[in-house]
Amino acid sequence: MPPPTANVGQAIIDVERVGVCGTDVEFFTGEMQYLNEGHARFPIRLGHEWSGTVSAVGEGVDEHWLGRRVTGDTMLGCGICRRCRKGNQHVCEHRYELGIRGGFHGALAEQLAVPVTSLHELPDTVDEVLGALVEPGGNALRSVRGAALQPGDRVLILGPGTIGLLAGLFAKAQGAEVHLMGRSPRSLEFAKTLGLDGVWASADLPDLPFDAVIDASNAPALPAKALGLVEPGKRIVYVGLAGSPSMIDTRTLALKDVTAVGILSASPGLAGTIELYASGAVDPRPLVANTVGLDGVAGILSGERPDGSGAGPKMHVDPRL
Repeated sequence: MPPPTANVGQAIIDVERVGVCGTDVEFFTGEMQYLNEGHARFPIRLGHEWSGTVSAVGEGVDEHWLGRRVTGDTMLGCGICRRCRKGNQHVCEHRYELGIRGGFHGALAEQLAVPVTSLHELPDTVDEVLGALVEPGGNALRSVRGAALQPGDRVLILGPGTIGLLAGLFAKAQGAEVHLMGRSPRSLEFAKTLGLDGVWASADLPDLPFDAVIDASNAPALPAKALGLVEPGKRIVYVGLAGSPSMIDTRTLALKDVTAVGILSASPGLAGTIELYASGAVDPRPLVANTVGLDGVAGILSGERPDGSGAGPKMHVDPRL
């Protein structure tokens, strides 16, 4: 593909780091629901967790952005509809999603063109690794905020993937007692290294009262399990998406007086995530198992773990390699 050019209101980013996530894998396998719904089609260039440096700007963009280290929002709303005007561009009916929806090219390339309005500047204490972890961090931070935890509250997180582990780190930094449940022995062993209060296989989960349950899994049965595990009058947060419909009994939801919160995107959590990374309150770098060049992307999407990979769940791509 030719190098991108900056249209009106856009900036060109020299990409330094890109995270590969489950959504990218779903596109690679053809399971992504947007393909069935007509919101996306092949060919598509993936990559929505990224960091880099602004190298050029288009007409109408302040040149102070040149040379700035940045990351950016995935959700690109139309900017004029009622939802966008109210600050909810991440649920705009006509939105693009970078590297996901509407054919807007993603960051798995040497350069990326994005609206300057989507950019978030990175402070010096947030390197390119942390910068590419801001987008998943925003989802996790919103999930923890949705749980409305108070210091000393006990939260259970379902799923030891990137979002679940990040949610655990954010909740721990907020003073909560954090428990995590998963299936994969390798994932659970890694989770035990992060300082959480309890890491459990499903069969070993203790009978504890949980003030919140965050479902960050892709298992169709776990949304109902989350509802069963949470204390009456408390909260469940759904941020994970299963590949098939997952059911809950709304009678249980009502009779337990439980609040259910759905989380779609990182958008309202990006700035807060950058602040927590910058201060050192949360350091998610151990989650990155390895970094490959663009020539290693197909293997990563196929589920390969390159030699020398750590135990974390996240794979990064450096287009400069």
